[in-house]
Amino acid sequence: MLVLSCLPAWGTSKPHVIVFGKWTAVKVLSGTDEDRTVELRVRPLYVDGKLKEYTFGPPHEITDRVFVVRRAMRVNDTLPTETAAQWIWQRGGWISIDRMNGHLSPVTLPEFDVENSATSWYRDYAAFCGITADGKLGYAIVIQVGRKKPILRKSLGDVTDSGSTCPAPKWQRQPPRVTFDDKSVTFNLRSPRRSRGIRK
Repeated sequence: MLVLSCLPAWGTSKPHVIVFGKWTAVKVLSGTDEDRTVELRVRPLYVDGKLKEYTFGPPHEITDRVFVVRRAMRVNDTLPTETAAQWIWQRGGWISIDRMNGHLSPVTLPEFDVENSATSWYRDYAAFCGITADGKLGYAIVIQVGRKKPILRKSLGDVTDSGSTCPAPKWQRQPPRVTFDDKSVTFNLRSPRRSRGIRK
């Protein structure tokens, strides 16, 4: 009887403690110009007292269990001919954190540009302007966390014609819709609770 009464206690999982540390200002490169830097405020993310990642920007709560935040990382910038190590800070993509199991995982955003794509979140949907590898074509993209393919991918034309980066899209709740302001393109979510996609 004593052994059986202890079994539920053995099966319960220990809650994980997930906290952010203090903000620190760092310099990151701006574009491909090594002489241009901008200041970025980063802070560490700890899981059970262990440093897991550095992050920047505000987190977005998807549920009471899962949230997402942007990653910041130090990259080795040392050339093969150099002997002294040189480390630089770079912006990274989004990661999701599960409070129940303490698991961190990357959020896949197709054609997401870490410097120019401003992401706007609503529930588990992320809207942003995607940019191709050559940096010329822009796309209105909406993804839903957990899906492999975007639920929206529509060309916005040549990014170089606009003369500036695409601002963060804007969401509204009733009716659920997202607007890409720089091109005045609006899309309505169709039954977002059932995850049935997007229609124009």
